[in-house]
Amino acid sequence: MAMAAAEIERLIKEGIPDAKVTIEDLRGDGDHYAAYVTSGAFEGKSRVQQHQMVYQALQGRMGGELHALALQTSTPDDA
Repeated sequence: MAMAAAEIERLIKEGIPDAKVTIEDLRGDGDHYAAYVTSGAFEGKSRVQQHQMVYQALQGRMGGELHALALQTSTPDDA
């Protein structure tokens, strides 16, 4: 079952309220996405911790409804 880009964006913004999120459907199949997430909440966190925050916001859908997500995270100062 594929997941809509708007749903991915909604979940991330709910989990990380100040996030600026851009979602790109890499293959046009609703199953392979790239997400670009910028948030002040990432300040002082390692890249791994930033990605964990995004995965947590996706509420367990990664690997199920959401098959593949190429993730890039940054703080507003890095963007």
